[in-house]
Amino acid sequence: MKPTGTTVEEILANIPAERAAAFHKLHATIVRNLPKGFEAAISYGGLGYVVPHALYPAGYHCKPSEPLPFAGIASQKQSINFYHMGMYADKALMDWFTGEYPKHCKQKLDMGKSCIRFRKMDDIPYALIGHLMRKMSVKDWIGLYERSFLAGPRRN
Repeated sequence: MKPTGTTVEEILANIPAERAAAFHKLHATIVRNLPKGFEAAISYGGLGYVVPHALYPAGYHCKPSEPLPFAGIASQKQSINFYHMGMYADKALMDWFTGEYPKHCKQKLDMGKSCIRFRKMDDIPYALIGHLMRKMSVKDWIGLYERSFLAGPRRN
């Protein structure tokens, strides 16, 4: 069940009770480890961690009215999902994460292109996610985004 809300606070307040502690701890871990410049915000109707328009006015190429997404979390029907666009765009970062994951988590990695699904709330590797969040600065993410997803640097 996806929580609803139009602000970060509303989404956090609407997390199902059985997931609230894990979801809030994951959010706090991400926020505590976000490099300067990223911020928690609503991104595509969910809880995201973005480069705000003040730092990257062009926004996301798929929808310029949205800030540039970097990471996000969502409470889905059967899992808490964590999204990290940096891993999707940077093979070395993905390789680092997938190599480290078994050292931090008993469960097999359940991952799509940029989505990691946590079906067991007591097995979320918070320390690893915190470390992952610190691995890429806003400047690094913007550069990687422009090289990976755009034909060239965007001119504002």
